[in-house]
Formats: sequence, C-alpha cells, structure tokens
Amino acid sequence: MQLSLDQAKGLCRMAALGAGANEEAAQSLTASIIAAEAEGLATVGLSHFIDYLEAFEAGRIDGNADPVITRPALAIYLSDARRGLAHTGFDRTIDDLAKAARLFGVAIFSQKNAYTCGALGYFTGRLAAQGLVSFAATNGPAVLAGSGSVKPVYCTNPMSFAAPAADGAPLVIDQSSSATAFVNIRKAAEDGKKIPEGWALDASGNSTTDPAAAMKGAMLAFGGQRGANIALMVEVLAAGLSGANWSLDAPWFSGGPDSPGTGLFVLAVEPKLLDPDFEQRMKDQLDRLRRRYGVHVPGRARAEAVEKAQARGITAPKAVIQRISEFAERYSA
Repeated sequence: MQLSLDQAKGLCRMAALGAGANEEAAQSLTASIIAAEAEGLATVGLSHFIDYLEAFEAGRIDGNADPVITRPALAIYLSDARRGLAHTGFDRTIDDLAKAARLFGVAIFSQKNAYTCGALGYFTGRLAAQGLVSFAATNGPAVLAGSGSVKPVYCTNPMSFAAPAADGAPLVIDQSSSATAFVNIRKAAEDGKKIPEGWALDASGNSTTDPAAAMKGAMLAFGGQRGANIALMVEVLAAGLSGANWSLDAPWFSGGPDSPGTGLFVLAVEPKLLDPDFEQRMKDQLDRLRRRYGVHVPGRARAEAVEKAQARGITAPKAVIQRISEFAERYSA
C-alpha cells in the first residue's frame, strides 16, 4: 500500500495512542519509525512498529512512563526510562546534550530501563545534523553467542557512528555486532527463506541455514572472536555504565509483560574545537573515497531514500498497514 509520509505519521501516531501511549511517547516513537521507513530500513520501520504496539498493549512498554533525567556532571546526562521507550528521554535531552558538547567538547547520554530502541542511527544521525560527531551503543535480550560459546549471551548489540560533512548528507554507520540483524532472521523465517551459512547456530550449537532453528539457537558475531569482543564492549557501554539489564537478564522484547530494561549510550563530540575545517575536510575525503576509489559511504543512500520518500511516499505490505490500522481504530473509537 502507498502512503505519503504525512499519512504514515498520522496513522502511526493514532495507532500508538490506541495501543496505550501518551501523546509524547506516540510522537517520539512515530518520528523514529517514519524516519527508518523513509530511509529504506523496512525491517526497523513500519513492520517493527507492530512490535512496539503489541508491547504497549502487553505492558512491556509503559506508554505513560515519565523518564527521570539527572545531570551528575556538567557533560553527563543520565536517564531512567522507567520501563518506557528509549526515544522519549533522548528526545527531551538532545538539545541540552548538544549544547554541553559544544561547550565542553564532549557530552554523554546514558540510559537504563528502556524498551529496545530500533534504528540506532536515528540517534547519532540527529546529532550529526547538529554538526556533532557521535557514537552510540545499545543492548537487548540475549540472542548472540559470545567468543567460545554456543549459547546466546549478548544481544545483537548494535553500534552507530555519525559525522557531519559540509553541504551534504552526514556519514552514518549503523551496524550490529552480529553477522546480521535479528529482524533479518525473523523476516527470513516469515518468508520461508533460508539464511546464509555463518549467521547462526541451532539449539545444539550446529551451524544452520534454517531461520526457525536459528531463532531457537544463537546468532553469530561478525568476524568471529573480534565481533564477539565488540559485542562485549557494546554491552559494557550500554548496560554496564548505565545500570541497565545485562543482555542475559533482559526479558524478551516480543513476549510477556516485562520490559527488557535495556541500556543506551550516546557520546557527542564537537569537532570544530579540534579542527574548525572538519566538515569541509570530511566532505572532501568522502567524495574522494566514493568517486576515485568506489567506496560505499554509509548514510548517502539513506539521504537519497528520504528525498524519494518525501516526493513519492512510502510503500508497505497491506497486512502491516492493516495491523497498524487496527490499533489506530481503537483511538478513533
């Protein structure tokens, strides 16, 4: 089904309200979901939005949670999401975080007790849009085997890095510590397709190309031990520093009444304090890499997809729109 961005925003806002979110939570979540869909990230767009709606309904997300934000040091913001969304506390803090980074050179946002945050590049990309270099890390329920293990001990533990470039799209890297994102394995299972070797193990610890078996076993890190070490690093940044649930202790995000209680770490850096010409140098370097050496520059394709979505709207499966509409009708009623 074809929808304009405004139509999609209106539908998602009503659906979130119908599922039990308050106005602030509904708008905060809707903005992130529409951004993901417009950027072409369908697996964390409207189809993933249904996970949030069902989590509101089941109580895994408190739709009326009021994040508690404190500032233990001038450049550090701590957020307790209180079983709500990961987005709300960050949205309340982003402008102050940016101001602190410009003043002190660096600033940190650290959050606990939240539902999983979806596309992590949404957080870093917004800071890059304000001229800041940023890095983010988050965790979730355990699905990824650690180095030497065949049992899941970490989430896919994604990380994102973004940097502004003059007169163009920022560099935005958003990738999991796993060989692929969990939503890709789930989608393969829904579509009845096999997954590549090296993505996952079955429950017995054997390599598998069956996504259903993979969901009962463990995902694998990219690059073997090196990727697993990065997953551990992300775990410490996201959960260790914030006091959030370790992935081993996080309830599953799509079943039961309990929040996964995940963590989020965001670092913002003011590059102009280090190099006043940073943005122009970034543009020149990214252009050189892309044009002369054929390097794929993450973030560019996302920006181009957004331009197309703004002009033509977005297309989503009919079943996804119908499911979202069911929640929207509750609000309308």
